[in-house]
Amino acid sequence: MGERWCAVMRVLVLQAAWALAGGQVRYSVPEEAKAGTVVGRLAQDLGLEAGEAEARRLRLVAPGRRASVEVSGASGALLVSSRLDREELCGKSAPCALRLEVLLERPLRVFHVELEVTDINDNAPIFPAARKNLSIAEFTTLPGSRFPLEGASDADIGANAQLSYTLSPSEHFSLDLQKSNERNIEPELVLVKSLDRETISVHRLVLTATDGGRPSLTGTMELVISVLDINDNAPQFNQSVYKVQLLESAAVGTLVTRVNATDADEGINNEVTYAVTNFIPPSGKDVISINPNTGEIHLTGALDFEEVSIYDFRIEAKDKGMPPLSGHCKVVLEVVDVNDNAPEVWVTSLSVPVPEDASVGTVVALLSVSDRDSGENGRVRCWVWPASPFGLEATFAGSYSLVLREALDRERVSEYEVEVRAEDGGAPALRASRGLRVPVSDVNDNAPAFAQAVYTVLARENNAAGAELARLWARDPDEAGNGRVSYSVWEGGVGGGGAAVSSSSSSSSGVGAGGGWRSASSYVSVDAESGRLWALQPLDYEELQVLQFEVRAVDAGEPPLCGNATVQLFVLDENDNAPALLPPAGSAAEAGAAAAEAAAGAGWGSESGTLWAWAAWGAPAGQVVAKIRAVDADSGYNAWLRYELWEPRGKGPFRVGLYSGEVSTARALDEADGPRQRLLIVVRDHGEPARSATATLSVSLLEAAEAALAAGSSSSSSSSSSSVSRSAVGVELGPGAASAATNVWLVVAICAVSSLFLLAVVLYGASRWAPRAAVLSGPGPTTLVCASEVGSWSYSQRHSRSLCVADGAAKSDLMVFSPNFPPPPPGPAPKVSQPEPSALLDTVSGPAFIPFSAPFHPPP
Repeated sequence: MGERWCAVMRVLVLQAAWALAGGQVRYSVPEEAKAGTVVGRLAQDLGLEAGEAEARRLRLVAPGRRASVEVSGASGALLVSSRLDREELCGKSAPCALRLEVLLERPLRVFHVELEVTDINDNAPIFPAARKNLSIAEFTTLPGSRFPLEGASDADIGANAQLSYTLSPSEHFSLDLQKSNERNIEPELVLVKSLDRETISVHRLVLTATDGGRPSLTGTMELVISVLDINDNAPQFNQSVYKVQLLESAAVGTLVTRVNATDADEGINNEVTYAVTNFIPPSGKDVISINPNTGEIHLTGALDFEEVSIYDFRIEAKDKGMPPLSGHCKVVLEVVDVNDNAPEVWVTSLSVPVPEDASVGTVVALLSVSDRDSGENGRVRCWVWPASPFGLEATFAGSYSLVLREALDRERVSEYEVEVRAEDGGAPALRASRGLRVPVSDVNDNAPAFAQAVYTVLARENNAAGAELARLWARDPDEAGNGRVSYSVWEGGVGGGGAAVSSSSSSSSGVGAGGGWRSASSYVSVDAESGRLWALQPLDYEELQVLQFEVRAVDAGEPPLCGNATVQLFVLDENDNAPALLPPAGSAAEAGAAAAEAAAGAGWGSESGTLWAWAAWGAPAGQVVAKIRAVDADSGYNAWLRYELWEPRGKGPFRVGLYSGEVSTARALDEADGPRQRLLIVVRDHGEPARSATATLSVSLLEAAEAALAAGSSSSSSSSSSSVSRSAVGVELGPGAASAATNVWLVVAICAVSSLFLLAVVLYGASRWAPRAAVLSGPGPTTLVCASEVGSWSYSQRHSRSLCVADGAAKSDLMVFSPNFPPPPPGPAPKVSQPEPSALLDTVSGPAFIPFSAPFHPPP
């Protein structure tokens, strides 16, 4: 939650900084950039996180023209999508800036991006003609005479359009550059030395124009100079520059101006003709024409202030002498803007339908209004008709938001027809409008509901990961997204997650095999669309028997509504654990269970995986020599163990209790049995298929005195084991005592049980040392003992069960012992058969399962 608030605050700070900065991002990209070139990291500059650009549908809107750029949906970068030609986009205008709008949804926002297309030197200077013919009279044309040349034009701008001129070497001519205005340089051919037609009749020179780009580009024009005689006076204009202003709405044929040139010569040398020799820009040749006899200039094409606002023309007046002489002047035509462009209204984004519970101020649509005119002609005023319940808010120059001004009521009006009107400030004013249809949608008012409040699911352990356990279904009567339901496992309860089920009564609720909290989502998952409940991992009955959790169904409405259902997952046991042999009584691992075993008739130990025991010569039949102890992590029939003497077969001196594991003498021992007997005992469960483990017991046959000595040493070790056992028992009861502070009656019950346990240990030791009669047993009620032929305390403690649910901590309300069976009477071992499922169920529900630690309630 803290990280989420930090992200929200960061977005608010970025939005505030954005508003203070004017809400506009500026980028620059050179023209002719390759497609895919990254112009800028737009998402990052807008303060968006990684992946947020695609999730919020960041996109670009360029009304009225081809943008040639696009926004990458994955990275949020602004990329070049097609060829950018600055000359095509902006002509000679500088700078060449494209206004773009960037939209961002959820919530809907608009950002303004200004993309400047910078010029590169991709256009070489071009002369109006590849060849220029000049006629210069010999002798009469004095050195220093100037002959204006037609300059080259360059479509680029700035330094790339700054032209310089050079002339091929000549002893008669040189080149002089005249700056006509701030933008243009006009070359003039200067006569350095008088011409002699009889020596050279034609001079051929090359005029080279070089722009200022890097690298520079050049254009050439050949000058063909014919040397003539006689005519020695050139025409002269009455003014060198003619400046004219003309409305862009001027009709074709309108008189622009009239130029006039006079010649001091007489006769044919005094007759002057006019011609236009240079057009800047070159498109001007389609705009005007000149009468060669009168010098009147007329419009031949329409003017457009938005395209070209100023034209430069070079006019030449030439006489008819031999050779003809010429004079030059310049005409500057300024185009005056008129209100000839109506406003344009573009809908850049429309968020419909509008929910009827939308708050006042909700943005319904984003609009862009523009007018190609300038000044007052391009100033636009906008409004909404009808005025209720929507209004317009200006967000930036030329950008508006259609917002909600009043609360909506879908039952009263389900759809609005809105018209956005725009009017410029020209005279007369021009208008435009754009109609919008705004439907109103209903709100999400129905929560999903499951068919059942509680689902009971049965699953066998060791199932495959991904196996389907059940299918859940919730119904939502809403339509479209409001009725589209998605499912999830709800992690509620203590620790921030649903509790798992532990296999030990001493474990805390929600603790898995690794010792940490395990939530329900670590065991199962639910498909968000279909509601299919499936296992994330194989289930282990020894770790988890019952798992209770909730499945939440959430619709896709806004705000989303949800419904819950409780799922109780019961894990069925499989025979997947083989019996495990316990270490001998008195070892460190079994200190808690050693006290009862230490009082056996003969001492015994283990070495290198072999169990050792001692027995005296002449020991009577039925005397217990040792006890094989084993446990099985499974339950029920899968954990019901039987013991079989595998070697030696036949009539040996020893036998093994089928269900107790006690090794006792089958007859009186004599010297013919040898000094040592090696027994191989197989421990097998009743599962299907059955699993087994083997134990090797080596019994040494000693004299009575030696056996007594060995028994004495075993007795001393048993005493120490008994003290360790008591301390271990104390540790066993520690957690219970800690929780007894909240219930004094539970403390009293635990003390009573502990006292009975110590008393049973003392009585058991006394019975071991007292003369022992034949062990007789028969069917009867199951009893709870600590160590006998019907089981061991460690076995019962191992097989306790703890039930945990997802809503709280563990409650050790139920402890179950494995079924206890008395040893069979002497004779051939009974044939073991796998019980039927019904018998297994009877066994599970029978009296063999004893509640051990049920909560104690004081009497009223």
